[in-house]
Amino acid sequence: MIPEGASYWESIAEEWKKTRPDRLWRKHSDAINQSLLFRWLPEQPVPRLLKTDTFDEAVGEGLAQFLQTRAHTVVGMDLSFQNVQLACRGEKSIPGACADVRHLPFGEQSFDVVVSNSTLDHFQTLDEITVSLRELHRVLCRKGQLIVTLDNLANPIIAVRNHLPFKLLNRLGIVPYFVGATCGPWQLQKLLREVGFEVRDVTAVLHCPRMIAVLVAKLLCSRAEPPAQQHFLRWLQIFEGLSRWPTRYLTGCYIAVRAEKRQSHSGGGAR
Repeated sequence: MIPEGASYWESIAEEWKKTRPDRLWRKHSDAINQSLLFRWLPEQPVPRLLKTDTFDEAVGEGLAQFLQTRAHTVVGMDLSFQNVQLACRGEKSIPGACADVRHLPFGEQSFDVVVSNSTLDHFQTLDEITVSLRELHRVLCRKGQLIVTLDNLANPIIAVRNHLPFKLLNRLGIVPYFVGATCGPWQLQKLLREVGFEVRDVTAVLHCPRMIAVLVAKLLCSRAEPPAQQHFLRWLQIFEGLSRWPTRYLTGCYIAVRAEKRQSHSGGGAR
């Protein structure tokens, strides 16, 4: 049986596959995520890696092929069975599972690494994020690593957006799908420590003016030649230099954290 909420994400993916409204923007988003994972994932491939959603792979290139260079087995899971099918066929050819991250169907210590990029920020409450983090902690091996990104509530634009009605923002085309509860970098670190993780790295990513960049990307997709599109993508990458500034949490659209599973809940994280 398809879990509750799956039909919504299937309809979003189907529409995107038909119209490909954000093809150029998705390339930039994938590049940002891949750059982060290139720095944070172990160079030596790990035995098993879990990716907590397959939406990116269902509607675009996604990260599956890169992740296969850093793990012997990559498992892609999603709330939507249809999106898992779309993501895990063809060249990607990774095992897939239809599952809810709040109730994972995997045994304890099943994975060496979990990659969760903007999965947990689509729930209604912070409690659901906490439940999900506990599940990810459970399925990780001892000293296994979690790389997680969430909408960054420390960014004033994200904070304002999250306080406005979703239906209005969606009707205006500002957000293409439901955005849920999230937190800032310090609260996320606190949640991770409470469920048994030790925080190893924290940063913020995707620093370009997002709403403007998405609109320009749509125009370029329909009206510009490939060289102009590539120039635009290179221009967007320049903004990532802001991740080295002290103000990075004010400009980054996402918080990114690399955390390690502790042996026990005693002790604390470090950042």
